[in-house]
Amino acid sequence: MQVSPIIRQAETSEIDALAQLWHAGWQDAHAALLPAALARLRTLQSFAERLQSMLADVRVIGDFGAPLGFCAIKHDELDQLFVAPEGRGTGMAAALVADAEQRLAAHGVTTAWLACAIGNHRAARFYEKCGWALAGTVVNRLDTVEGPFDLEIWRYEKTLPPAA
Repeated sequence: MQVSPIIRQAETSEIDALAQLWHAGWQDAHAALLPAALARLRTLQSFAERLQSMLADVRVIGDFGAPLGFCAIKHDELDQLFVAPEGRGTGMAAALVADAEQRLAAHGVTTAWLACAIGNHRAARFYEKCGWALAGTVVNRLDTVEGPFDLEIWRYEKTLPPAA
């Protein structure tokens, strides 16, 4: 079922709910594909702390306190995209990606990028359906509570039209 979602700015009061959604989504999509050392660092608390610092760049879909998905941008990157299982296949993820692309373009970004876990074929197919192209395999430096963590990822890119 397709939806006509309302996408809005995340609120501080939603950090716990968003962290739970992110943690569950990360475990579902990444835990089996990524090194155990990284999975050990991706705790519920770590997601809440990361959300606190990036909240200004996080947009949400779903009711206040009960988000069904969110997307974050950082510089020229579509940094995070997670949708709860009950929101998958409804158009929510595509709407969040389109919103992120518009925000990136409004910041003057002409070529946006995102990191996709190597082996996450479901996500890769989705990004390609949204017009993103695999640019290659690169090492992405992640921030963790124990310091930088280098991870090889698929880098996807998309040329964005100028902001209206």
